[in-house]
Amino acid sequence: MDLKTTPAPTQTALPKRVLSKTAQALEEAGPAAHGDPMGTPQPQEKVLWQGRPDLPTLARTAFHTRTVGIYFALLVAISLVLGNVSTALVCAGLGVLGVAILYGLAWLSARTTLYILTDTRLIMRIGMGIETRINIPLKHVQSANLRSRGKTMGDIAMTIGGDRLLGYALLWPHARPWRVSKPEPMLRAVPEAQKVANILAEAASKHVSLEQNLTQINATSETSSKSGLTEGDVRGVTA
Repeated sequence: MDLKTTPAPTQTALPKRVLSKTAQALEEAGPAAHGDPMGTPQPQEKVLWQGRPDLPTLARTAFHTRTVGIYFALLVAISLVLGNVSTALVCAGLGVLGVAILYGLAWLSARTTLYILTDTRLIMRIGMGIETRINIPLKHVQSANLRSRGKTMGDIAMTIGGDRLLGYALLWPHARPWRVSKPEPMLRAVPEAQKVANILAEAASKHVSLEQNLTQINATSETSSKSGLTEGDVRGVTA
């Protein structure tokens, strides 16, 4: 019996997406979306802001490097007071190793993150292990919550409406702490957080299709147009 093989059909190459100058610049500014509409602003969208987490602030607030360092420093001090030099050395080594690992994770997180705010949505390109692109329409943002992290840095968490919920594990560390049942996306360790909150509030206030009519963001937008947004105007985050 003769065996015949049928050659595999040739696949038609997909046309390469042509990116605008703005989209191309965003590809070079951080983790690339390769033209994926979920992670790339379309020509009709206006990019209002783009940014990435500040590494030292992200390491301190999301990965708790300072807290871990202080903890091991106390263990070293107690060991020295009790005269256990060997134990103090072990604690010091473990402390340095622990802080180094956490700081490395923070570096990886910052390196693989890019926030993009347009006039219609917020795009989050995130993912230390698995590349993820999260698309949040501004019409679904019910409130923006600002927490200062010293100087000009801050976290901005968002309450999202609608039936679809984002997974906490998928968002972490770009999620408001301890809100596991209904995760809230968070822009972590954002430089000039006050300015970014103003831009987000003003952009979201133009979308009025929700039941709550974005009352909190509308209020902050009106305030910002007069005297500038303060942390008290945007509800503070309690982590």
